[in-house]
Amino acid sequence: MTIEALTERICAFRDARDWQQFHNPKDMAVAIAAEAGELMQHFVWKTQEQTQQVITDKRAEITDEIADVGILLFELAHNLNIPLAQAMQAKLERNELRYPADKARGNNLKYNEL
Repeated sequence: MTIEALTERICAFRDARDWQQFHNPKDMAVAIAAEAGELMQHFVWKTQEQTQQVITDKRAEITDEIADVGILLFELAHNLNIPLAQAMQAKLERNELRYPADKARGNNLKYNEL
């Protein structure tokens, strides 16, 4: 399913419940951060070994939180008339320039430190 098709389904779900009135940009951004926080909660204070166990034990819950973030993000982009696929592609292209593979491979330095 394409980003556009998923976004249409998300908006249809929202519209059938008359929720667009609550989905202003500020509240959508806050909701994305809240859902991302719920995702992070699964991993906070966990060692690498514990993290792997959480991924196994809580896979369904983690999947749901990732989906919640994606759903809200797709709708926010739609509401702001931002073509998400194009925006993501353009950002990837900028990142390819910022982080050339020969310099960035194997390290976590920010682009301005490479």
